[in-house]
Amino acid sequence: MQRRDFVKLSMLSAPSLMLAQSTPTTSDVRTVSAGADILGEAHSLGFSKIFFKATAAETDGGMFVMEHNNLAKGGPFRHVHPAQDEWLYAMEGEFRVEIGTQKFTLHPGDSILMPRKIPHVWAQTGDSPGKLLIAFTPAGNMEAFFREFGKTGKLPTDASVLSQYGLERLGPPLSI
Repeated sequence: MQRRDFVKLSMLSAPSLMLAQSTPTTSDVRTVSAGADILGEAHSLGFSKIFFKATAAETDGGMFVMEHNNLAKGGPFRHVHPAQDEWLYAMEGEFRVEIGTQKFTLHPGDSILMPRKIPHVWAQTGDSPGKLLIAFTPAGNMEAFFREFGKTGKLPTDASVLSQYGLERLGPPLSI
């Protein structure tokens, strides 16, 4: 084989090799049942139960998806993610959401994207427990955050701790 032909063949086959390496196989596909955590772990922040649905490892860091169940009234403090978009999908209950200066109300079936670098806060406002599906993209350290503080049941407030997970606290939770 001529050197020129070898180089051409190499250049043509490189994209196929890269695609083969990054394309999941059917053995990588898993389902996660309702009320189940993909890792079989228990997580709680004191005001909800959390089930991991898609982890950073299985999405190659592309996203982290979790389900907040039995959400009591209230929610997290006002915060910002410098490097992640956060998406909410209301499954049960009613939620008040503030993104920057804009205010929204989510009902079951509604969703909203909270872009990175934009301050935001949300709260469950209904009388019965709420349920949210939340996705972070890219995953960043959000899975590690919920794994760590899901053990203690309390959200950290120390700025240096929060920054390790790509979060910055900007203010209190919404008043309900």
